[in-house]
Amino acid sequence: MGMNWKAAVDSIPILNIAALLTLELTAGALVMGVIIALFMALARLSKKRILRAFAIAYIDFFRGTPLLVQIFLVYFLVPRIFHWDTLPDNYQYYAGVLAMGLNSGAYIAEIFRAGIQSIDRGQSEAARSLGMNHSQSMRYVILPQAFKRVIPPLGNEFIALLKDSSLLSIIAIQELFYSAKIIAGRTFQTIPMYITAALYYLIMTQLISQWVAYMERRLGKNDLR
Repeated sequence: MGMNWKAAVDSIPILNIAALLTLELTAGALVMGVIIALFMALARLSKKRILRAFAIAYIDFFRGTPLLVQIFLVYFLVPRIFHWDTLPDNYQYYAGVLAMGLNSGAYIAEIFRAGIQSIDRGQSEAARSLGMNHSQSMRYVILPQAFKRVIPPLGNEFIALLKDSSLLSIIAIQELFYSAKIIAGRTFQTIPMYITAALYYLIMTQLISQWVAYMERRLGKNDLR
């Protein structure tokens, strides 16, 4: 059977909605990942052994196991933990965001840790000499500088997370890849549909790359003032 691009063109409105959902899932997971990562990075650098051990175990588990397995674990484990007889509405959506957020948190934690450790110790000592305690120096001096340095790798994590969101199709979330797969199965136009989906991903990742580059330039200008 030959390729018929009309099916792909006719599916653009559906794919647009699916692409927006993909961005929404990715953004939600990234926000969750950043919050988790900040606590895990600080725990990883803590002098308390319990906090440090917990952070190491968390990071090693989520970096050392496949995201696909983590999606299944979250999807099937959460209802058992809370003893749900029936799943809540949009459960797949929340399970998907939670799984990606937990996974992303482990990777971003290492990004934050590297960023914090890249700041010269003299900065912390200078903050202490001004009467700041450890928490204040971390909040007002170290973290703002570290954040500027981690923007490029954080942008790369955003892009990786966007592409990994296609794995959520396994739990029937109607994101971009799932929608393209369903349409391909219905129209038998697999190649046009998957090429179209790939172009959507390419456009979104390029837009994110441009936004990250813009933020990097903007923060770089602020440093020169």
